[in-house]
Formats: sequence, structure tokens, C-alpha cells
Amino acid sequence: MSGPAACVIDDVVSWRHDLVGCLWTSAATVLGFHGAPVLGTLGAAWGFRHLPEDLRREEYYYPCPAGVSLFEAIAPYHPVSSRWHEPADGAEGWAQVRDVVLSGVPVIVAADNFYLPYRPAYQDVHTNHLVVVYGFDEAASTVRVLDAVPPRFNSDITITELTAARSSGNPELHERDMFFTNRPIANRWLEVTIDTAAFPPFSLETVRTTIRRNVDGFAASAPAEGYAGAAGQSDYLNDVARRFADGADICDELFLVAGAVTANTALHADWLALAGRRLEIPRLAEAGRGVERFAHHWTAVRIMAALTRTGEVSAVRLQRRFAALLDDQARVLAQLDDLLTDL
Repeated sequence: MSGPAACVIDDVVSWRHDLVGCLWTSAATVLGFHGAPVLGTLGAAWGFRHLPEDLRREEYYYPCPAGVSLFEAIAPYHPVSSRWHEPADGAEGWAQVRDVVLSGVPVIVAADNFYLPYRPAYQDVHTNHLVVVYGFDEAASTVRVLDAVPPRFNSDITITELTAARSSGNPELHERDMFFTNRPIANRWLEVTIDTAAFPPFSLETVRTTIRRNVDGFAASAPAEGYAGAAGQSDYLNDVARRFADGADICDELFLVAGAVTANTALHADWLALAGRRLEIPRLAEAGRGVERFAHHWTAVRIMAALTRTGEVSAVRLQRRFAALLDDQARVLAQLDDLLTDL
């Protein structure tokens, strides 16, 4: 490998939200680095989609329709995209990431928490996680890592430790290896493309168009594949409840689905609050509080999903939670629809 033996990129900033995971924290860091509005980008789109054939045991799982990249899925209203790279081995994986960092761009890489010495899961639990790499010192054999997921870490680990985390088979070895295991890390890293010059302005017209697009998306007919919109969400939850009542293990599946929806909903709630402040329209912030309340319904679902395997949550109790969630969402969507007539 050629080039300097050490490099640290400036202006790489940590970003955190209590209801989101590593996908959004790492995306926020990269968006911010490129000068893109973080919340304006990640919080604009709001909807429901579940693709059973696409369900991946990753902490950064998000449903991606055919031909849609991960970043296009989480920011569909902005000129943002991504591409996974899967190097042949750890040596090639480090060489590729090193070259990107040398070009002055931070890199999002997949890693197994089992091998990251600052994670609580170190040498205990395997899980499929994302971190940002933005520097290295080959003389000291260290790499600079930013991980905004608590406990927040922004410092150096050894290149050997990062390579082990990136090369892990991510096995499920015991009962604590839940949700994000049995999917090899494979030294993957994300190439992200952001066209900040083409970003829409954060204007009243953009806010109006965005809310209408979201509300219409929830009202749309069910797609040919998977579940989408309000009707698809209801169908999916009814299906999960039925399968659980029949004795199926729905723990990992529902935990993954609920995590993606929780993050998407929580960020949109904050986006509405931001729009209310920017445009000085209090009703937008009020609608944001309703969406935030709905996000916490999904937080409860995620907790209950984790408890289904231990018998601490019954099918009847899960169905009650689903009914409350759907009722509240109907009220929130009606509130947004009414608001559109006044904007």
C-alpha cells in the first residue's frame, strides 16, 4: 500500500438520537460531513414497508425494495444513494477503507461488536453493527473510529481489532446472540453518494409536498409484494399476532421490523418540529408530537417482541398493543391530512 502512514480527517462530527440505531447515526455523520442537512434529509419521509424476503439480521436493517440502495431507502426524497462493497478478505478490506480515508472521506463499515473493545458486548455477544472510520496511524497500528451509539466512542482501536470485527462470521453461539447474528460481516463497507447541490429547499412548499406524499403513501393500495402503507401495516401486525398465537417464534422478526419503523417515525416527528420552528407554524410542531407518540408505540412493540420468547408477553397482550398503535396512527394521519388544508 502506498501513501502516507497516518491520516485523520477533520470535521467528522458525532450525531445521536435516542430512538435510532447505528444506521442513522453513521448516516448522519456522513451527511453532515458533506454539508447536507441531517434531520432535513433523514426525517422527511415517513411510511411503513415490510418485505419478508428482504429481512436481514443486521442492526442496521431497513427494508429496501428491488433496485433501491440502503441510503435511498432511508432518504428517498433526497439525492442520496449507497453501494455495498464486499472485499475478498480482511487485507483487501483494510486496503480499500484506507484508500477512501486517504481521499479525505469518512467510511461507514460493518463490524461485529464482539471484537470492538469499547462495546459492552465485547467478547460476549455477536451482533452486526456499523461504525465510521475516519483516520489511521499505521506506525502505531491504530485506526480512528466514531461510534455514536452509547456508550459513545470517538477514539483509536488497533487495526487488528477492527479487522477482526470486520472479518467476523458473526455466529450465533448462545442465547444472548439475538436479533443481529448468523449473517457474516464479510468486511463490507458503504460507498455513499450525496449530491448536495440538488437538495430541495426547506420551504413551505417542500414541507407541504412532503407531508402530502407521506399521507398519500399510507393511504395507497397494498403492493404486489410485502406490506406497505396503513393497510399493509395493519395486515402485517394482524399476521404477526395470528402466527404468535399459533405458537410461532416471531421475536427476532418483529424486533427488526419495529426497530426500522421506530427510527423512521421518530425522525419524522423531529422533522415536523423543525418545520414548525423554521416556518413559525405551531401546528406542525403539534403534529410532530403526535407522530412522536406513535413512535413510542413502536418502542413498546419492540420491547414486547423481545419478551415474546420468554413467555412474558401473551398473544392477547400483543394484540391489544397493536390495536392501540393502529388507532393512534389513524388519529395522527387524520391530523396531518387536516393540517394540509391549512398550509
